[in-house]
Amino acid sequence: MTDQPDVIRLGTRGSRLAVAQSQMVADRLSAAAGMPVELVTVTSEGDVNRASLSSLGGTGVFASALREALAAGEVDVLVHSLKDLPTAPAPGLEIAAVPKRADVRDALCARNGLTLETLPDGAKVGTGSPRRIAQLLRRRPDLTVVDIRGNIDTRLARVEDDLDAVVLAAAGLERIGRLAAATEMLPTGFWPAAPGQGALAVETRAGVTTASGEPFGALRRGVRGIDHPTTRLTVTAERDVLARLEAGCSAPIGASAVVDAELLLVTATVYSPDGADARTASHGAHLDPAPMDERLAEARSVAGRVADELLANGAADLADIAASSR
Repeated sequence: MTDQPDVIRLGTRGSRLAVAQSQMVADRLSAAAGMPVELVTVTSEGDVNRASLSSLGGTGVFASALREALAAGEVDVLVHSLKDLPTAPAPGLEIAAVPKRADVRDALCARNGLTLETLPDGAKVGTGSPRRIAQLLRRRPDLTVVDIRGNIDTRLARVEDDLDAVVLAAAGLERIGRLAAATEMLPTGFWPAAPGQGALAVETRAGVTTASGEPFGALRRGVRGIDHPTTRLTVTAERDVLARLEAGCSAPIGASAVVDAELLLVTATVYSPDGADARTASHGAHLDPAPMDERLAEARSVAGRVADELLANGAADLADIAASSR
């Protein structure tokens, strides 16, 4: 029998948030696998290039170097913020677990405890997200939206320096202990978050193998132990809307999927980049007790109906999506 590794190597970006959420997964993974987990820092293009996310290519800018390290056998498992992960699967890799989701909402972090409604006319609000830009301008067209990059602490430091507010993911703030900086939590009803926001993806080589291609028994136990079926179901639906629209994180799209009493409801909104126009579609389905693959298939079916309605209502004319469907 082939010797098994005596430690699981978890690849992570080096930012405070990436390390915090990777360590959180590492602790749970170690307990479920019965094996130590060590963090291995990998630097991505998105970490060293300060250009805007859209100019860098949007989706995948933080994931590519990590995935290369995994495919090369330098690490055994990765942790990604799911909202930053391309919807297309990477050859030879798989999302082996999706832990329970944290808060999906965006948070406004403003000076003097201000909210979105009480910010003064012309206030400067920072974000690097095309979706958030569109949402801000749709709610407050008078605002001056500033394209910003940097980690959470860097962005928060700009509030009261040269900005009146920034918009960040509540989950990220919570994971590094900065949730107190939020002055308003933006409800998903009028402010849908990015597909997959608040969730983490645990990625391995296909089949959950060692670097030599042998089954990695401890890692298999670990990923099974931390997977959260309801979270996997909802984020699959949200991300499938993106996939069917052929869109990524550079497109202004928000999506939300919830399961309540076995009813799955999926809603998505496509915005024009300036926020002046938007299209929304919502569909649902009752989930029968069934194996997970059948429930995932139903989630994808609902997502498909949402995407089809958005396209039928002219969403492709608002944003750079679904080029092949026009």
